[in-house]
Amino acid sequence: MEKAYRTMKNSGTGSIILGIIILVIGITAGVISIVNGANLLRHKKEITF
Repeated sequence: MEKAYRTMKNSGTGSIILGIIILVIGITAGVISIVNGANLLRHKKEITF
């Protein structure tokens, strides 16, 4: 019985850590997208055809 509890504890801990990593990656990707979009909008006046 103790082995099952230990396995559940390790699985729960791993899931929490994975969730935090995915959250950080998602926030980072969002910030990079916003910065790139703002940069494109700021420099659109410099484009000539």
